Amino acid sequence: MRDKSRSKRRILRRPKNGGPRPDGIIIKTPAQIEAMARSGRLVADCFALLGDAIQPGIRLDELDERVEALIAERGALPLYKGYQGSPPSHPPFPGVICASVNEEVCHGIPGPRALEEGDIVGIDIGLRYEGWCGDSCVTFPVGKVSTEADHLLTITRECMERGIRMARAGNRLGDLGHAIQRHAERNDCSVVRVWGGHGIGESLHEPPSVSHTGERGQGLLLEEGMVFTIEPMINAGAHEWEILDDGWTVVTCDGALSAQFEHTIAITPHGPRILSA
Repeated sequence: MRDKSRSKRRILRRPKNGGPRPDGIIIKTPAQIEAMARSGRLVADCFALLGDAIQPGIRLDELDERVEALIAERGALPLYKGYQGSPPSHPPFPGVICASVNEEVCHGIPGPRALEEGDIVGIDIGLRYEGWCGDSCVTFPVGKVSTEADHLLTITRECMERGIRMARAGNRLGDLGHAIQRHAERNDCSVVRVWGGHGIGESLHEPPSVSHTGERGQGLLLEEGMVFTIEPMINAGAHEWEILDDGWTVVTCDGALSAQFEHTIAITPHGPRILSA
């Protein structure tokens, strides 16, 4: 019989030299993680730029233009603009940012819509800097929001934080998903299925897929050098969703509010490191 404990120890030692595993997951070296942290800091700078700008009356395309200008100024490239979905006939994404308002779960298009008092808006930013990708999402309140919206924002951020705390070598992806799902459902919210986190590095999307639901002790064994996003999408109502005719915008089926927070994290010998802070 195979000695599972010996296998586990061998897996945890593997990332010293980095590189791809047979399952396609690319283990990052410490130097590569540092490079990704520089990309992540630029993403954080974009959010700092938007913080004061997100007020009632501003248009989503204005926010998009501001982020595009900063990315260009820093010598980076946006990842979302022109992104081709699946199948190949899918329309390319038109914005630099995703801007998802109220019942929009993700992939909202930053068009001429003006934000109103009481809205919530999830801004997702992805870019490539010095060859490495950075990716993060923040949901902002617009002016004074309802008690329900404020509760949703708090719970969603806490779900992300609980997921990050579970991202340690020796844990499994199911531990991460379980922590997120349990916290959301204990607070009368639901977790969106299918749309989840992903590995990231020189490409925006790499293995593994990161579910935000799960069972303890199940799923991929986490090891040092893995880098992926944790980005729970939490709904105030049911978890079901649908896609609008624009081919991109995902919305809740029941019209309930949805929020998302995301960080790119690396698994290190000292625990999870947030690269997009």
